[in-house]
Amino acid sequence: MLPSETPFGWLTDHPSTLSSCELRVSRKKGRSNPLGSSRPIRGLHGGAAGHCRAGRDGARLWYHEKSPAFMALRFYNTLSQQVEAFSPARDNTVRMYTCGPTVYDFAHIGNFRTFTFVDILRRALRAQGFALDHVMNITDVDDKIIRNAVAQHQSLEDYTAIYTKAFLEDCRALRLERPERLTPATNHIDDMVGAIERLSEGQHTYSSDGSTYFRISTFPGYGKLSHNDFTGNLAGARVDVDEYEKADARDFALWKAPKEGEPAWQTAIGPGRPGWHIECSVMAIKYLGETLDIHAGGVDLIFPHHENEIAQSESLTGKPFSRFWLHAEFLMVEGQKMSKSLGNYYTLRDLLERGYQPEAIRYLLASVPYRKQLNFTFDGLKSAATSIVRLRNFKLRLETERYPEGLNEQIAARTDAAAKAFSQSLEDDLNTAEALAAVFEFTRDANSAMDSGEFRAGNARAALDFLGRFDAIFDVLAPSAAANAIADAEVEARIAERDAAKKARNFARADEIRRELLENGIVLEDTKAGVRWKRK
Repeated sequence: MLPSETPFGWLTDHPSTLSSCELRVSRKKGRSNPLGSSRPIRGLHGGAAGHCRAGRDGARLWYHEKSPAFMALRFYNTLSQQVEAFSPARDNTVRMYTCGPTVYDFAHIGNFRTFTFVDILRRALRAQGFALDHVMNITDVDDKIIRNAVAQHQSLEDYTAIYTKAFLEDCRALRLERPERLTPATNHIDDMVGAIERLSEGQHTYSSDGSTYFRISTFPGYGKLSHNDFTGNLAGARVDVDEYEKADARDFALWKAPKEGEPAWQTAIGPGRPGWHIECSVMAIKYLGETLDIHAGGVDLIFPHHENEIAQSESLTGKPFSRFWLHAEFLMVEGQKMSKSLGNYYTLRDLLERGYQPEAIRYLLASVPYRKQLNFTFDGLKSAATSIVRLRNFKLRLETERYPEGLNEQIAARTDAAAKAFSQSLEDDLNTAEALAAVFEFTRDANSAMDSGEFRAGNARAALDFLGRFDAIFDVLAPSAAANAIADAEVEARIAERDAAKKARNFARADEIRRELLENGIVLEDTKAGVRWKRK
């Protein structure tokens, strides 16, 4: 393999070790070091180039500061607390597991902040040319589900079917891509039982009152994801609930004996049901292998859920469970934690019933980089809708206005620079705020050029291509069609009827058609080039 053929354009004296080297950049000032080397490497942010030791034979990969390596996709890894250059461990496929919904109720906008981040992540990976094998679980058995189902005298299957269907409908409304595999936990009970049996064979478990617990003292690395020292915790103390605080870290339940009136499975390890944590470990390993490329979710899952996943999975396989751990921060509402008691708890359906468009909600959820808290406000939601209208109007100008022939080289260069800034912002740990800034600064400059007569017909295609690249990630430009929305062909027919009415000097009828279209969400604009229309 020639150096130019390496995935990131690195120069190497042993290409076969290329995938073993990961560039790591500490967020702490003055600690920018590559894995296996004490020499600083500052190429990602400017400055001197460095080198990295990689591979079993110690071969080195040498980086040049102008190499494409310094524009590679980079993520902050919760496990290492560093920004690392990303590429899949094997071939060109990213093996990714993300924690899906617990279907005990309608998902709220805080949940969808995380699911929108995952969607942006998927699209950014694909924009880099990677294929995806993405597994997302559906947790359809846990403490909350059982409590609610029993209270409503419904079976688990019937109760969770309602909220699974609602979740998938909400995902479609927000234009969230469907993972390659959706895996309900209850379809994998036998696999979970088998995993628990293997953990027991490895002396990682013990039983008490019909339940099976993971003994965290058998896993020395416990706490490495949440970066906590749990050595002082009481040996043998147990916790039965699925969710708990770090101060309550104890041996956790892999298999729970049934309580009176609760659903249960009859298995080789006794009647009962799985604990929450074992579900994800088993499904991730079954479909993606022993080591994932990426595991993602919300920061609330770091402990105990993801910490426990690591303990179980690595005790089963003896291998790292995931190379990268990505976590989205919390969503606040008007500066406060979302809570039903505060009256600021919103599902997606609540917002849609208030008349907000799903693409405006998606835009707002995606607009703040995933590792920063997002403060959801209704003013922000209105601003998101305004921003989308601005971009749609710009796209409409590009598609419908007539410009002088030729190419303005300065505008062409400006378009290229904006596209590059957009891509580099996403490559920098999915910095969506900077990516959006690149789009809107270009939109402002291009609109100014159109207004002054500097924009040329030859500049339109590249500008539209750039908007296409933007929308392939953010997916907000196409208006959401209402259930009773008027079809495009009918809109065109009504415009033709209006034109005929105007030619016949029947202006009352022409005005009536405009008004009828507006009532159906269609805005007409008369220009020198003819009638333009758009959906509100």
